[in-house]
Amino acid sequence: MMTIIALTFAVTFAIGIPLALVLGLTGLAALIAMGVPLQVVAQRMFTGIDSFPLMAVPFFILAGDIMNKGGTTIRLIRFANSLVGHIRGGLAHANVVANMLFAGISGSAVADASAIGAIMIPSMEKSGYEKDFSAALTASAATIGPIIPPSIIMVIYGVSVGVSVGGLFAAGFIPGVLLGLALMVIVYSTSKKKGYAKYDNFSLKRVAVEFKDAVWAMMAPVIILGGILGGIFTPTEAAAVAVVYSFFVGKFVFKELQWKDLPGVLLQSGITTATILLIISMANVFAWVIAANMIPLKLANLFLSITENPYVFLLLINIFLLFVGMFMETGAAIILLAPILAPVAAKLGINPLHFGFIMVLNLAIGMATPPVGVCLFVSCGITGLSLEEISKAVYPFVLAELVILMLVTYIEPISMVLPKLLGFL
Repeated sequence: MMTIIALTFAVTFAIGIPLALVLGLTGLAALIAMGVPLQVVAQRMFTGIDSFPLMAVPFFILAGDIMNKGGTTIRLIRFANSLVGHIRGGLAHANVVANMLFAGISGSAVADASAIGAIMIPSMEKSGYEKDFSAALTASAATIGPIIPPSIIMVIYGVSVGVSVGGLFAAGFIPGVLLGLALMVIVYSTSKKKGYAKYDNFSLKRVAVEFKDAVWAMMAPVIILGGILGGIFTPTEAAAVAVVYSFFVGKFVFKELQWKDLPGVLLQSGITTATILLIISMANVFAWVIAANMIPLKLANLFLSITENPYVFLLLINIFLLFVGMFMETGAAIILLAPILAPVAAKLGINPLHFGFIMVLNLAIGMATPPVGVCLFVSCGITGLSLEEISKAVYPFVLAELVILMLVTYIEPISMVLPKLLGFL
């Protein structure tokens, strides 16, 4: 059975079949070999997405799309410019800060890469930044999107393993800021080497003006996260509130969202949501098959046979997940691997919330690593560069993110201090 599963997966993946169908076809082949009624496919697909917490995913996607269309993105970029534009390589620093701010709204790396990149990459090119540098920075900075809450992949992990989504959200604050600072260190170093200039002189008056213009946009993460962490509403309810708030701000405050824009926004959000939920539903079929064949138990025993030292285990997991993130879509990787790896980590005494965040951070970094880094593909689409050209420029940024990953892995308080303070541990 292991041979059938591995062979079907490898062949379908290698010939370029979309990942959702790869998972579904692999599960179907295994079910036929097992002699299980094929009605199980439909049952497991429905069960995989029949979840109240998972309803947060389409709401967060819709909120991000509405805010992007409603003028939020450009205001956040202007505010970011006013804060860090005076530093050498100012426009590149503003790119990172804008991604950090937008991360508190969208919860998606792809949304950040497309929304911020569409504005910042052309602006950086006009200001003399090399195209591959601009594209690589945008792809790398976008990976902060799933780390600073809210986060779609944190919701998926919480649903898959039964870990507190609010606790994962709280865990992401400090590491998300550290990721941004690490990228800014690389930006500053590169800017000195290549002579990139600062964007503008610092002005408190300008900061105040841009803050006033962006304050409605910046209130979104305050409402979302304040409500969740304060126990006012669940992540799913917070996502629904975010949709209402984003519509109100875009339509009645910024007045850039028109009624005629809504069908297009809803269609785009629906396509994105359908893509994610199809992968989740198909992955649930695959997960049922591997569970029925006791593959998680076998893999757990394999890991435990290699080492029972939690520090060595975490190092092996980091290497493994970074490799997986290079080839597999993040949501699918979480659904497939989290139920297998989380119990092993728990046996070794690793905090479930800490391990969950390590896994999320690992796979988020994978979004900016070739050959299947989705944020790289977004940057390719904006710039017209090849994947190879952007890949060469992205490695310094990825290495900086790996340093933060190792710090978060082995210095637990970096990610766990806020969940403890807020009562999630």
